[in-house]
Amino acid sequence: MGVEGVGASVARKEDKRFITGKGRYTDDMVVPGMKHAVFVRSPHAHAKIKGLDKSAALAVSGVIDVLDGKQLTEDAIGNLICGWMIHSKDGSPMNMGVWRPLAEDTVRYVGDAVAIVVADTKAQAREGAEAVAVDYEELPAVTDSMAALADGAPQIHPEADHNQIYDWEIGDAGEVDAALASAAHVTELNVVNNRLIPNAMEPRAALGLYDEAEDHYTCWTTSQNPHVARLVMSAFYNVAPENKLRVIAPDVGGGFGSKIYIYPEEIVCLWASKRTGVPVKWVADRTESFLCDAHGRDHVSNIKLAFDSDNRITAMKVDTVANIGAYMSLFSSSVPTYLYATLLSGQYNIANIHCNVRTVYTNTAPVDAYRGAGRPEASYLVERTMETAARELGVSPAELRRKNFITEFPHQTPVIMAYDGGDFGASLDAAMKEADYDGFAARKADSAARGKLRGIGMSCYIEACGIAPSQAVGALGAGVGLWESAEVRVNAVGTIEVLTGSHSHGQGHETTFAQLVAERLGVGIDTVNIVHGDTDKVQMGMGTYGSRSGAVGMSAISVALDRVEAKAKKIAAHLLEADEADIVIEEGELKVAGTDKTLPWFQMALAAYTAHNLPEGMEPGLKESAFFDPTNFSFPAGCHICEVEVDPDTGVTDIVQFVAADDFGNIINPMIVEGQVHGGVAQGIGQALLEGCAYDPQSGQLLTASYMDYTMPRADDLPSFTVTTTKTESPSNPLGLKGCGEAGAIGSPPAVINAITDAIGNNDLAMPASPQTVWAAMKA
Repeated sequence: MGVEGVGASVARKEDKRFITGKGRYTDDMVVPGMKHAVFVRSPHAHAKIKGLDKSAALAVSGVIDVLDGKQLTEDAIGNLICGWMIHSKDGSPMNMGVWRPLAEDTVRYVGDAVAIVVADTKAQAREGAEAVAVDYEELPAVTDSMAALADGAPQIHPEADHNQIYDWEIGDAGEVDAALASAAHVTELNVVNNRLIPNAMEPRAALGLYDEAEDHYTCWTTSQNPHVARLVMSAFYNVAPENKLRVIAPDVGGGFGSKIYIYPEEIVCLWASKRTGVPVKWVADRTESFLCDAHGRDHVSNIKLAFDSDNRITAMKVDTVANIGAYMSLFSSSVPTYLYATLLSGQYNIANIHCNVRTVYTNTAPVDAYRGAGRPEASYLVERTMETAARELGVSPAELRRKNFITEFPHQTPVIMAYDGGDFGASLDAAMKEADYDGFAARKADSAARGKLRGIGMSCYIEACGIAPSQAVGALGAGVGLWESAEVRVNAVGTIEVLTGSHSHGQGHETTFAQLVAERLGVGIDTVNIVHGDTDKVQMGMGTYGSRSGAVGMSAISVALDRVEAKAKKIAAHLLEADEADIVIEEGELKVAGTDKTLPWFQMALAAYTAHNLPEGMEPGLKESAFFDPTNFSFPAGCHICEVEVDPDTGVTDIVQFVAADDFGNIINPMIVEGQVHGGVAQGIGQALLEGCAYDPQSGQLLTASYMDYTMPRADDLPSFTVTTTKTESPSNPLGLKGCGEAGAIGSPPAVINAITDAIGNNDLAMPASPQTVWAAMKA
């Protein structure tokens, strides 16, 4: 490791522009003739559109046009799709309802777009939108997933009887039922995983530009994967041919999954630009973000966990109902199935697992992947149940977990996943040491003396990152491959450009990717430029989500670097009249090992491009590309321990200690990794204590549509985190990386709730555990 190479805590290169206000976000983009758009959105959760009168809006000063769903259909713009096919257990395909970018006949949630108003200014567009008169025939609405399945519930899509999208299962139900019947002890829980609203710092935005002279489209957008956006908009939505569509995702201010998808707004802005002849920009206000961004979580589950007389787990049975919202978003079908049920084994050796999942339409915003995407739901279910089982059995929660840990690898779970490595006991030991777990009783007594209730809880999570290989996920229903691409260009003066299909929206790629190059080629990170987010510059890529940028994206860069390094050594060996095997690269030079013969990196690069003296048959230049498709998921894992004090008079919970011990494999930049853990834990604590999306069950109105009603974690809600790591390398990629971006949000919620329930002596506690909820649980 050098001062800037792999393993160094290098300050992020990109932060200079961010903290000085020099970032370039979609809303910063200005093109000649640009106009502004506001969407007309449904105020009803469920209604028929009987008519739409634009006349008053068109008379508003500055309004250029008002476009609606009928015009969109006339121009053959396609429906939004779900890109992961799931079949029910009877073999039938999922019931995907129609989702139009602009609703034409029926609106299905508050915020469903019905028209777009384009005007000279945003204020004029907003005034025009308010003047559009839509005649609605209001219909009954349903927002709760269990109520949506009931007989007589409002029918949301004609394609889905009883609003059920699919009824899916994994595992052997017969074996599980037999194991439950013969168990010495069965722990059963009913668990709700509360709905969340992502709330990235930067609201979504889109700028569509149609160039009539070139018959070419450009879309600037707040996307985590611009290449997928281009693919879907061309291949499925019929917006533009792929070769005539450029998608640019500049600086993006946070995503957390909610910016993976292609939303109606990008489609409509591009279409509106061609229809009106002007560039069209839309930027969401925060209320629109609350109403229309894809929400997360919202599972209702029952779990039964069977133990033998030696307290070893023999079986698990899970039944889950997942709320998908009004429409199926791009990856929504995979979240409660292959990203959730396949992780129910957790860190434990469980011979028999069966999970049944039903997904349901409701008159709410679409639900899709949110930081962790299925893994937090699985870990919360498993870890709440393990803690409960330990209390019922009268044993240490730590030792019950340890007794059931998987200890031999590779390990094939009964729910598809094949864990390729890990040391779960090491993470548990590290967390318990940092938390002074053995000293808890004394601290509890001290709290009691001060009139406070003290509790401790833990969570031992595992997740699957870098979803792969493409052939495997394709067999499971994925509509795209999940490889990644990279191109490494060494310029004639030795500076380096790395083109990557990954996309950074806060992860620090411009630093960590450059650190890998610096480690391999012996150059400074300031000579390395990372290029991403532009489909005209990077040929193709799959974007960033699921903690895949390191394990998949950087691995593609590593493979390309292998090829660059091999060619550079050939050139140096030729020029230095040495054997290629004796060439080493370090400190900006190519050297002949054991001699004083050296060639500066820039001179080798210049030689590659002047081509005056290259090895016979070698092409000029120094540029290599690679596509990398992992052989397996990577499996980060760890143990989180939370310690709380609860005020028995008010129910206010104070987190007095939080420890995270994680195994992320090899680490490129420890400081950035620690920051990722901090952010993830903050979001997990937010879910556990504060955040909860609520709809009115009768009207379908979103009751938490602003920060007045939806509580986000603030600095004084959070403790100083203790973060430590253990290491087992991932064998599925050449760098041994596992991924760290989602771990904090996966491991923390069950640790927090386990700690509170330990403190108050009541295991029946729902998230978010607000003071009122905790107080009520204490009084129950």
